[in-house]
Amino acid sequence: MEVIKKAVKKKAASLSEYESKQVLAEYDVPVTREFLVKKMKDAVEKAEEIGYPVVLKGSGRDLIHKTEMNLIRIGLKNAKEVRVAFKEIKQNAGKLMDGVLVQEMVNGQRELVIGLIRDAQFGPCVMFGLGGIYTEILRDVSFRVAPLEKRDALEMMEDIKGKKILQAFRGMAPADRDALAQALIGLGKLGLEQEAVKEVDVNPLILTGDGKPVAVDALVVLEGAKEKAR
Repeated sequence: MEVIKKAVKKKAASLSEYESKQVLAEYDVPVTREFLVKKMKDAVEKAEEIGYPVVLKGSGRDLIHKTEMNLIRIGLKNAKEVRVAFKEIKQNAGKLMDGVLVQEMVNGQRELVIGLIRDAQFGPCVMFGLGGIYTEILRDVSFRVAPLEKRDALEMMEDIKGKKILQAFRGMAPADRDALAQALIGLGKLGLEQEAVKEVDVNPLILTGDGKPVAVDALVVLEGAKEKAR
């Protein structure tokens, strides 16, 4: 893919969130509706096009830890709040930023994680599990070696201890397992076709109230990336 080729040519350690989602969308991973802008007036225009509330994030290949850098503003309800957020994000990011992401606000209480790693023995492996802030604490994940068939993806969902999160719960619809399976199959295909991709981390993948998965944040790490880039 052109976005990956350009990043590799520049010896980038990873893709930006915006670039990462462009790649994932090509492989059947549902992602947030978003626009990358460079000017405040464009941020307001795109926010109004998406519809409030919206999310603003600093975007750049070197902006890996956006929360720690104070580069995220959520639940922005009007043009005034978008302008203030844009100014603050730009000031906090400095020269590392290549633009500001204006995203739809995705509502959902259930957070998952999906991803891809390259194992020295097995090659590209796809991951599925509980996401959000509990990912590293609970470590409730399952893996399969690519390529995946639909039955493999469905089995991964049954492998995790917290699999009940995928069922109907407190008025929320059951997870769209077909869409989840398609995303996992797509990640496996990505790993097989894009050798320059070392790792993919989609966290959180939020289940909306109607059970549809949406990738809210994503990172594609490239081969040759140094550990300190994470």
